[in-house]
Amino acid sequence: MSVRPRVLLKALGCRLNEAELEDWAVGFRARGFVLAGDDEPADLIVVNTCAVTAEATRKSRQWLRRVHRANPLARLVVSGCLASLEAADLARESGVDLVVENRDKDRLVEIAAAALELPIMPELAIVGSANPLFARGRQRAFVKVQDGCRHACTFCVTTLARGSERSRPLPEIVEAIRRLAASGVREALLTGVHLGGYSDATGADLGALVRAVLRETDIPRVRLGSLEPWDLPPGFWGLFADPRLMPHLHLPMQSGSDAVLRRMARRCKSAEFARLAEQGRAAVPGLNLTTDIIVGFPGETAPEWQETLAFVAAMGFGQVHCFSYSPRAGTRAASLPGQVDADTKRRRVLELQALAQRLQQQAFAAQVGRQTAVLREGQPRAGQPGDLFGYTPNYLPVRIDAHPAAAPVGAVMEVRIRGIDPDGAALRGYLSEPAG
Repeated sequence: MSVRPRVLLKALGCRLNEAELEDWAVGFRARGFVLAGDDEPADLIVVNTCAVTAEATRKSRQWLRRVHRANPLARLVVSGCLASLEAADLARESGVDLVVENRDKDRLVEIAAAALELPIMPELAIVGSANPLFARGRQRAFVKVQDGCRHACTFCVTTLARGSERSRPLPEIVEAIRRLAASGVREALLTGVHLGGYSDATGADLGALVRAVLRETDIPRVRLGSLEPWDLPPGFWGLFADPRLMPHLHLPMQSGSDAVLRRMARRCKSAEFARLAEQGRAAVPGLNLTTDIIVGFPGETAPEWQETLAFVAAMGFGQVHCFSYSPRAGTRAASLPGQVDADTKRRRVLELQALAQRLQQQAFAAQVGRQTAVLREGQPRAGQPGDLFGYTPNYLPVRIDAHPAAAPVGAVMEVRIRGIDPDGAALRGYLSEPAG
């Protein structure tokens, strides 16, 4: 009996990297590979790297070295943004067998099979089995609809790594989501580098795409990935009239100071964002807005930093992803005057994290006493033994009391929120009844 080769797939960084990984999983399984878990032996390792910050670059390199030490005989393929920005250096890394840059990553399985002379045993592929997401312990599918970005924010290295914009044809996306739903996936998240710039060959924009997904598929839940606040298409808020579109938006603002936003070459001012938030919350009950903030951007003065803190507080974000600015070679911001010192950045990060924690607790408190539908995911990282785990429709984490009649992982449960968990990191609820 033939032994099927094993492949370990790892995504670092953004949801777009995860979406690409899911496509590769389908390709490798079609060629007879078995998907390996993080702690399992593998014959082939494929890593989708991140380079959005200096810290992300460091972690990507660290993970590559660690996985090679743990699997010295495995072939190692590296792709992603770090592979595009530092291809030559990565090719010299110990253990790296192949570097596939972003421009070629849609053909990664084919390229790796040819370049590394991988064993291909399609006769051993499992046809019609559960989605490979489940084999990787995932329940939510990330669907890549677009890549690249036309904008040139002064801090952003992703434009250099990902290249010009291109969008996936709308019918192809709809068909992909139909296949996901048929395989048991209950939730799909649409993602891209510049999601709001989606435009296929027919001119369909993001609004048209979402309407088509809701109209032409029966997937129970749809989410949107990170979306630039200036990019919402006409009639956007009306899309949420369909309850299958989940009431959560991640709108990366990056700063609350208009002066800093100008230096960043961002296209949205703080007052414009405030009006947008007001419109969204008026139109979409329970809308949870989350954001990214860059701390210590070149030239950021103490008054400008206070403007950002005041803005974040006024917006009441449910979560704030906080990034300490790091210069990235090839970006305009790297050569701007007034680079902020490390101690000041650390102090400001702590201030923002404290504020973000208070805002998250407010968002949690507003959910207490409500009943909500929760997609059951894997075990929480903390909480009580036996806890169930998932997210509310507006993407707040919930630890759920163990229950013998609980729906399986990947199913949707009706949960009553009874409080906030003692560590403050999640809501606490109990199962009221399965929702299907």
